[in-house]
Amino acid sequence: MQAPLQNHVLISEVGPRDGLQSVSRTMATDYKLRWITALYDAGLREIEVCSFVPAKHLPQMADGAKVVEHALSLPGLTVMALVPNRRGAQSALKAGVHKLTVPVSASAAHSLANVRKTRDEMVEEIRAIAALRSELAPQVQLEVGISTAFGCTLQGDVPEDDVIRLAAQCVAAGADESGLSDTVGYANPTQVRRLFRRLRAEIGDRAGAAHMHNTRGLGLANCLAAWDEGVRTFDSSLGGLGGCPYAPGASGNVVTEDLVFMFEAMGLCTGVDIGKLLAARVPLRAGLPGEPIYGMTPEACLPKGFVQGVACV
Repeated sequence: MQAPLQNHVLISEVGPRDGLQSVSRTMATDYKLRWITALYDAGLREIEVCSFVPAKHLPQMADGAKVVEHALSLPGLTVMALVPNRRGAQSALKAGVHKLTVPVSASAAHSLANVRKTRDEMVEEIRAIAALRSELAPQVQLEVGISTAFGCTLQGDVPEDDVIRLAAQCVAAGADESGLSDTVGYANPTQVRRLFRRLRAEIGDRAGAAHMHNTRGLGLANCLAAWDEGVRTFDSSLGGLGGCPYAPGASGNVVTEDLVFMFEAMGLCTGVDIGKLLAARVPLRAGLPGEPIYGMTPEACLPKGFVQGVACV
């Protein structure tokens, strides 16, 4: 993936995958398609639309191939899917996704709970997925997200050396980039700066996205800290929907609406129309009536005289 310009940030929307896998109900496919279209109409150009996992584990993702088919019809959209293993990658590549993202946990306990594999086994899984990608669709990007990089509700402290070593091993195994994920919302800005600085020193421009949670109210602060260290791609979820179902206490992705407002208010370009982004909450609510969704910007509305997009000119 080409890096955004210095005054640009790429907002990677993960709600249709990370958000929907974390609620007990299943959003009907037609509502998913309307929601993804609304996100696209707002200007989001990278969306993680589903995961390819057995339906018995995540019935919310059983319609993944159909969702990908629809997303591929939206011009200029990078269509992403999460895959936990080679089998999932094969299904995703068959569906035609542009980018695979694989969760690899820095926590030994979370790795076993989330994907039923050790960390070393997941590095080998990355190697197998990279080989499959090279064989079937070499143009597809392969991204690793180092889960529980900042701490784990199952294990507690996660040594930073383990995080950096694992990220480097994944890149060496064939991943195009490796980002860091605050799966359970333990991170603080000082820690985020330190770890992303170490990551960039270790793997250079292969350092990937910041995936932060707002579990303890520090999501935006942590994104800003990652920006300070050169990160230009940020995962977020409309309405803050989502969390990891295999990590107790993991709730609340960073709210896309608030993240876009923060960067635009700083004079940076996200390419996202905030008004249309707020409108994208309508199909989300319709598809999951009564499900709590969050966001300070939707509640407070935009400041009087606020103008966005100056940096995009």
